[in-house]
Amino acid sequence: MQVTFKEVRTTSYRSGTSQRAGHRPQAASFKQQAASAKLQASSFKLDKKVLKDYIGYMKTDEALKIIGGSLSKPSKMPGWSIGLPAKECKTGGKLQKVPGSVCHDCYALKGCYVFKVVQDAQYRRLAAIKRPDWVDAMAHLINSKKPDVFRWHDSGDVQDLDHLMKIYEVCELTPTKRHWLPTREAWIKDHLASKPTNLVIRFSAPMVDQRAPASWPNSSEVVTEGGNCPSSKQGNQCLDCRACWDPSIKTIQYKAH
Repeated sequence: MQVTFKEVRTTSYRSGTSQRAGHRPQAASFKQQAASAKLQASSFKLDKKVLKDYIGYMKTDEALKIIGGSLSKPSKMPGWSIGLPAKECKTGGKLQKVPGSVCHDCYALKGCYVFKVVQDAQYRRLAAIKRPDWVDAMAHLINSKKPDVFRWHDSGDVQDLDHLMKIYEVCELTPTKRHWLPTREAWIKDHLASKPTNLVIRFSAPMVDQRAPASWPNSSEVVTEGGNCPSSKQGNQCLDCRACWDPSIKTIQYKAH
C-alpha cells in the first residue's frame, strides 16, 4: 500500500497538537498509519513521489531559520552534520574534567569552535530543537542534500529523550539517507529497539584505550596505538570510507590525536 503526500499531511498529529493544512504530522503518525495499513495490505512505504512532494512543501530558507541558521559541513566528512555546544554535553561535560577521558581534550572546545560566531550559532541550534517544526525543517534540509550520509553532532550530544525521539523522526523522514549518531549517553541503549533502521548509534567508550561495552550493537573507541579508522593515514579524511555508518561493523577504533 502506498500513501500519498496528501494523505500523510492530513493524518492526525500527536495528541495535543493542532492540525493545519499543508503541514506534515509527526513521524509517529507514519508508524500509526503503517500499523493500520498492515490490516489491509502486505506492505507500506513512502514512495519517491511522496518524498519529493515532502521535500518541496517547505522552503529551504524557512527550514534554515527554524533550525537556527545552518547545518555544518565538517571538512573530513563526506556529508553534512549539525553542531551543538560541547559545553552542554550531559555526560561529556563531566568527562571534560577527567584526565585520560576522550572528552578531556575535546576538539570542539578549541580552534574555530570557540569563536563567538560559532558558539552563537551552536546555541541557536540547541534552542531550536524545542520548536515543534524542528523535525520538519531538519528532514527537509537533509533530504535536499546530495550526500547519502549524515552525521549527528560534529560537536555536542543528545540532550534528552525528547531530543532523541525527534532525531528518530527525522531519520524516518529521510529514508534514502544513512545516519550515524555517536554518543556518550548510556541511557540511549534502553531506546535502541525503536531506532530507525537507517540510523547507526555508536556508544563511545569514555576513556582513551578503554574497550567499549560489548552489550552495545555498535560502538567506538579512541586508542593510542593501531585502530581501524583509516582517516589518520589519509590526511584526516574519510574519503571513500563509510564504516561509521555501517551497522555490520561493531566497533570503530579512532587513533588518538
